[in-house]
Amino acid sequence: MYKIVFFNQGKVYELFAQRVDSAHLYGFITAAGLQFADSGVVVDPVEERMREEFRDTEELLLPIQSVVRVEKVRKRGTSVIRDRTSGEKVTPLPLDGPGRKR
Repeated sequence: MYKIVFFNQGKVYELFAQRVDSAHLYGFITAAGLQFADSGVVVDPVEERMREEFRDTEELLLPIQSVVRVEKVRKRGTSVIRDRTSGEKVTPLPLDGPGRKR
């Protein structure tokens, strides 16, 4: 199991894959077998957003310059999306619910 940390559209993504290799395209790495938490009673909106974003992805080809780190890990953790500058976890839902004033 591998943890891959990479930049994507101004955010830092952390996700897990069963396999990471050098790609057949120069300057890319391949991540295959993306892993997400099983949907249970408690749903993490970030994990669900990533599951939906990469739903049909067989292999993810990442430009090498976008990759921050690849780690071989013993078990899968939680996939997250972080703000590039602050490092805070990004939530895909608005923090103030409907009807709340800002």
